Amino acid sequence: MPAHVSEPVTVLPAHKITTAEIREDVRSRHRHHPRLSVILRIIDGCGVAERHFTRSFAEAVAATGVRRRMDAAFRDASAMAADAARRALDNSGLTAADVDVVITSHTTSWAVPNLDVHLVAALGLRPEVTRIPLTSLACAGGAQALVRAADQLRARPGARVLVVVAEVLSTIYHQDEDSLESMIYKALFGDSAGACVVTDVPRGPGLAVEDTFECVLPDSLDRYRGRVDAAGLHFDSTKKAPAAPGEAMRHLLGWLGKWRPVFAVVHPGGPRIVADTVASLGLGPEGGRHSLDSLRENGNLGGNAVLDVLRRTHALPPAPGAEGLMVAFGPGFAVAGVRGRWHH
Repeated sequence: MPAHVSEPVTVLPAHKITTAEIREDVRSRHRHHPRLSVILRIIDGCGVAERHFTRSFAEAVAATGVRRRMDAAFRDASAMAADAARRALDNSGLTAADVDVVITSHTTSWAVPNLDVHLVAALGLRPEVTRIPLTSLACAGGAQALVRAADQLRARPGARVLVVVAEVLSTIYHQDEDSLESMIYKALFGDSAGACVVTDVPRGPGLAVEDTFECVLPDSLDRYRGRVDAAGLHFDSTKKAPAAPGEAMRHLLGWLGKWRPVFAVVHPGGPRIVADTVASLGLGPEGGRHSLDSLRENGNLGGNAVLDVLRRTHALPPAPGAEGLMVAFGPGFAVAGVRGRWHH
């Protein structure tokens, strides 16, 4: 029995930040950096024109310390998550009382209790709702949440699963950081929340998940990682990081065998990740258009990015029965994938 994914909802916060603003901030604050010209070219090549922050640029990047940054990020993530969840339930004709399982993914601020418990209160979910909080998954969060949703439906036929992902990635923007990697992440990330409903009976058109995949690339703990200090949360990577998606794709292609998708929902981690993944799947450049559009208009949304790409796929849907694949990459180095068919 396939797991039917409803059309995702994406919630973007109010403050639109252009790449030109970030470029100017980097240029003015690091005017004596020996590699400034290289950094500015990389920022221009990230494929992002604008992104949204939950706070104004000045407030988002202010050096207020770890406690204030974490508290603000979690408050903002919780509010966006509740908004996205309400819209997803309403679009599916469900109420909070109908939800049997809630799966959340949230990485960008430490909180106990976490997002899942906060949503029980904010949405009015049943006290006995099953909660599956996925933390520290970062960019793999949305696809991994759909993997877990499919697992739940196999174990609990008839269940109604609510998937919610929220990230405030602006909290990793530290104006004083000057490594090449930190400059890339300043330009790459945006804030958002996303939600969808997953059921074994379709509640509208969309992706019907038939199989799932998850893999941790061996000896890859150093590729991407989070770090917390007195200033707040940081995102670090090594020179080996850019090659990790390609290495992970070999494992994913082993799972697919000779099967290849007609359409793909690819995590927009950057132009190279999209292009290389689409090419590995045997699709032409048009196969990554929704991913590149999401990247250009929103930046990399972390775990919610693939849900936003799936949302865009609904606007120009594949043919009924067309076979498709969703794939996302995250720290670990981890890959999560779901394959299925487009249901009308």
